[in-house]
Amino acid sequence: MFFTIAVVCVILALATFGFYYYKYRIANKIQAPKDVVVLYQVGRGPRAPSFSPFPMKLETFLRMAKIPYINDHAARFSSKGKTPWIEVNGQAIPDSQFAIEFIKKKFGVDSNINLSEDDKAVARAFLKLTEENLYWTMCIEMFGDNLEPVKTVIPYRGFKLWLTVTLLRRALAKQTWGHGIGRHSKDEVWDVAMQDMNALSSFLGSKKFLMGDEPSEVDCAVFGMIAQIYWHMPGSRHQVYLKENLSNLVDYINRMKERFWPDWENVTLEGTGYRSDHGELHVPEQMKKLNGLSDFSRENGKG
Repeated sequence: MFFTIAVVCVILALATFGFYYYKYRIANKIQAPKDVVVLYQVGRGPRAPSFSPFPMKLETFLRMAKIPYINDHAARFSSKGKTPWIEVNGQAIPDSQFAIEFIKKKFGVDSNINLSEDDKAVARAFLKLTEENLYWTMCIEMFGDNLEPVKTVIPYRGFKLWLTVTLLRRALAKQTWGHGIGRHSKDEVWDVAMQDMNALSSFLGSKKFLMGDEPSEVDCAVFGMIAQIYWHMPGSRHQVYLKENLSNLVDYINRMKERFWPDWENVTLEGTGYRSDHGELHVPEQMKKLNGLSDFSRENGKG
């Protein structure tokens, strides 16, 4: 009898899960117009447009390249089990950098047009320094002994927040150990972080953007990462060091913010004009009348 009840409960639980998964992950999937990018991410951040650097990098690139796109904030993950990712005309492209490479080829975009081959090589080196080194020091800092700061960034509450932080902490511990940086002491990891931030600051110098007077692709990644330190790592050693010693990087992220995120207060959870942009079409003014994009905006109550 007990076994029968247990089986029934399991079946009901699976059926309930399947219903809501279909309702919120499949049935409500956004249908975009032709050649409009669907950007899948996990939702907005409290003080910056995302609480992860990679969605910020990818969305900033879409804005820099003036590519029409729609956000899907329903936390749908790619075939690789990662986010962000994009879909264009039904074709899915996982990973933020692979997505950028696809967009460049698909739409004929060259955000590095002003860079020499040597410049491109330097830009790639700083991209990897930022994403493959500095990023992991930030993860170790935020998911260390004191979890209170990270709890103010992830926009969940109660059990969902506890579960998310617990699972992320466990996954990141495994990933940083495999990377190698997680095998170092806290002081050694912090020394790596300082050297990386100092290198970015020194190379930026008095330039407006990392590679010169105009922004290029690498700025999307660097901006996304430093923005997390400045707005989403409250009281951390990274944030304190950035604010006290690297003022040119602070000026730089504000310059990027002003150029590509005029709607910042509308797309941050603590912003004065926040509203959800899930399903909203983001498109440059001069392209709104192409391919029926204006009609799409009006039909969805966004235009």
